[in-house]
Amino acid sequence: EPGFRLTPKMGVAKLKPPSGRYLKEASLPQGFDINWIAVLLVGGVGLGAVAGMFVASYILAPKRPSEIKDTPYECGIPPAPFVWSQIQIRYYVFAILFIIFDVEAVFLFPWAVVFLKAPPAVFYEMLIFIGILFFGVIYGWRKGVLQWR
Repeated sequence: EPGFRLTPKMGVAKLKPPSGRYLKEASLPQGFDINWIAVLLVGGVGLGAVAGMFVASYILAPKRPSEIKDTPYECGIPPAPFVWSQIQIRYYVFAILFIIFDVEAVFLFPWAVVFLKAPPAVFYEMLIFIGILFFGVIYGWRKGVLQWR
């Protein structure tokens, strides 16, 4: 094979030419997988691209402040000076319930994948987790939190 091959061995990456002789050793941290270098490189390039876009936007964007740019956009209607509306707390309750059960699904799917291979203790732990959520819903139902008015 023409060129060099990178061969990881016991925490040391060695550049190996086709002739078989080692030319240079680059010491890596013990247990560091060579694949993580690619992950770090791609992450660095991605962060650099984002930073570059912010810098380019700052440099290239026109800077013409005006009063109209400082006003909030309210669907084409001129903003009223002293309008205040109260948002009902029930919207927050439903949003929090959605987030709780969405996070439950995040825990439940990986558990379901390894369910047959996992020890019985994992099954009982998941039953306790689901039970706590179930009794929380029953409590909210009895308190009338789930009633849409």
